[in-house]
Amino acid sequence: MCELSTEAKGLTSQNTELRNTVRNLLQTLVQLLETLTSCVRYVSTLQECVPLESIRTLPASVFYVIKSTFTHCKDSESVYCGQLHLISDLLQAMFKETYSLQKQLMELLDTISMGSASTEDNITDMVSVIHTVLEICSVISNMDHALHANTWKFIIKQSLKHHSLLQCHLKHSDILSGLCNDTLFSFHSCLQLAEQMKMSEIQEGTDLRLFQKTVKLCRFFANSLVHYTKEFLSFFSDSCSQLHQLFLQIYSKFPPSLYAPEISEVHRDEISRVFLVALDPLINQLLPFSPFMEQVLSEKLGLPPEQQLPQCLILITIMDKLSSQPEEVQTLWNTGKSSKISLFFSFQQCSGELSLPVCLPEVISTGQLTAPITLYHYVCVHLCSFIASTLPSHFPQLEYALLDAVLGPSMITSLLAMDSWCFLARYGTAELCAHHVAVIAHLQTSSAFWFLSFLTDYCLLACLVHINFCLQVEFAHKFVPEEVENLAVWQHISLKALNPDLRKQVACQLCVAGLTQCKQWLNSRHALGELRCVNTALSVLLAACSFAYDALEAELQTSVLGVLGQFWTFLQAKQVSDEPYLQQTLCLLLHLLEFFIQALDAQLITQVFSLQSSLFQLDPPDHVRLAMVDFLSSMGKVFIPQEAQRQVVPQLSCVFASLLADQTWLIHQHALEAFTHFAEETSHEDVIPQCLNSEETKNKVVSFLAKTRQVEETTEARTERMKQERITCSPLAKRACHSPSEEQYKSAIGTMEGAVEAVKLLLQKGSPPAWLAMKLEALHAAIAILRDSVR
Repeated sequence: MCELSTEAKGLTSQNTELRNTVRNLLQTLVQLLETLTSCVRYVSTLQECVPLESIRTLPASVFYVIKSTFTHCKDSESVYCGQLHLISDLLQAMFKETYSLQKQLMELLDTISMGSASTEDNITDMVSVIHTVLEICSVISNMDHALHANTWKFIIKQSLKHHSLLQCHLKHSDILSGLCNDTLFSFHSCLQLAEQMKMSEIQEGTDLRLFQKTVKLCRFFANSLVHYTKEFLSFFSDSCSQLHQLFLQIYSKFPPSLYAPEISEVHRDEISRVFLVALDPLINQLLPFSPFMEQVLSEKLGLPPEQQLPQCLILITIMDKLSSQPEEVQTLWNTGKSSKISLFFSFQQCSGELSLPVCLPEVISTGQLTAPITLYHYVCVHLCSFIASTLPSHFPQLEYALLDAVLGPSMITSLLAMDSWCFLARYGTAELCAHHVAVIAHLQTSSAFWFLSFLTDYCLLACLVHINFCLQVEFAHKFVPEEVENLAVWQHISLKALNPDLRKQVACQLCVAGLTQCKQWLNSRHALGELRCVNTALSVLLAACSFAYDALEAELQTSVLGVLGQFWTFLQAKQVSDEPYLQQTLCLLLHLLEFFIQALDAQLITQVFSLQSSLFQLDPPDHVRLAMVDFLSSMGKVFIPQEAQRQVVPQLSCVFASLLADQTWLIHQHALEAFTHFAEETSHEDVIPQCLNSEETKNKVVSFLAKTRQVEETTEARTERMKQERITCSPLAKRACHSPSEEQYKSAIGTMEGAVEAVKLLLQKGSPPAWLAMKLEALHAAIAILRDSVR
């Protein structure tokens, strides 16, 4: 073989002598392989069960030849320097004979029996055989599907056959690594073939047959992983990262991942049906294994963007399977850093997939696929299913995870947790709902949690909707609406959750309590430090008006409007612009005035628009602009009194024009909707053209009315944009720290020397400041410490 590789380097079609020499060497190799095959075949015929000690030298020497010839075939392109056509027939013959030799040897070894009394030499020899065949696997991985599969089949079969004797001697991590690598290689080959067929629009022929063979090879590797892992799981403590990565890399290259190649739905379904279904039982086997749990739920994964969705899908798969597992397995995954908390964190990282949004197929109870649903919907459904199967002993961890997510910084994750809590309210008992309502309500009344704001109103609503009448009354008695300290709770509760009689009663009580709080502040020194309490009172009035306005008596409605009017007498644009609490007050007042829009007198309308116009000159924040938009939308119902028109109409049109030209897309969109609504209802038709003070604004309004898209973005462009946004918005995993290089030290010392020279020059030019001597002393001490540490 060495001689052949040496001679092959100079092979050319013109050098007939060398060509003949190379061909003769190859022919000799083919004959040698044929002879070895005959030898092995002869040994196989001697007796039905061959003792390993009687053929000890045979496997090692034959496998050495097999590995060498396969390696030569694999490297032939580089060995023969583009002259393969001169010897291709003999190379094919050599490959074929090596194939036959390996097959014959594996059949012989398959007949070997190793009892429990096998000698240490026998065990060593068999382990050596398996490890050598493993090395051959790495050589033939992309040469021939059948050969590759049969070689792996031999490894798995012999490892399982002699399990008790070999389990402590095999290199399990190497075998697992080879299986994972070959699984991924075959899977990527499937995707490449599917992508090529998609691009060329070919659905049949050689490419399709090769694709189907490769998918079956993937299934074989999946089954091999399942079988091997089942028998040797206890030896995989240090290999869980590789198993985890196997799933992450597969899911990252398969739809709906943003990083998956574009393949047809038919090929995607075949890969899923043939390969992924076969791989699925592997997770079942790994669930009781604590090192795998620690790997999957580790806080230090540092996954790249393309593996965030796969991590989320793995956690969902695990959660789906836990309900059918023994209690000790469920406890393993649900205690400590639970899968629910990890799921919320992983879900939070999937910004691109949530924004597009990507869709996943959902399976209904009959086993049939439904229409694809969004990732948010998919995660929410599976999380709720998991909640329904949670053991009572694990409920504290569940509640902790939900509350932690609700209070977390991610809005989409908070929403997922609140939706899950809604399900819990429907699924749980009325007593459980009442308990959760009490917990959330006490959080709202606690000064330590005043920042909860709207994050918990959704949960309160969900729970209250499903509490029976008795518990609703009990809640109203426990958190009396008339008491000031309870207003923080009621501002976040939809009164629609209450039965009609209780709703009217609570709405009236809230209005009375809210009016009392507002009047006390209005009649006092208008202290800004007490504005949070005033805003809570206004929020309660807004809740009462939003859900029970018609149930309020006319006298109470008049009282509310009267108090609202008093606020506008002291609101100043500059003060509102500088004070966030006043900005919230203004927003609440604008929303409340919408309920009384037709009852506003000329003076109040003038005050409202005068403030809005002045505030707009100071560039108010977005939430204030949105409140202005909503208020302007309701102005279409109003006939502006004659005495106020001269001042109000220009201000109204000016504010509308500014909002329509706003560069924030959300405000601009709401402004278009509000203007359309206003234009359809207003009797002041002369105001409409004044709001469209530029050709650009006019064109945007016309396009909006005609439902014309401004920019048409392709699916590919949108997907690519989502990837780039994710890179920008998501912090990358920290890189491992390395020892500093000599160049870095030189650079740092050079900087210090340069600074010393700069100070010298400054001292030559004039007297130093008084603090310089002290600073130099401190630097001198710091350098001394550095010098000592170096020594």
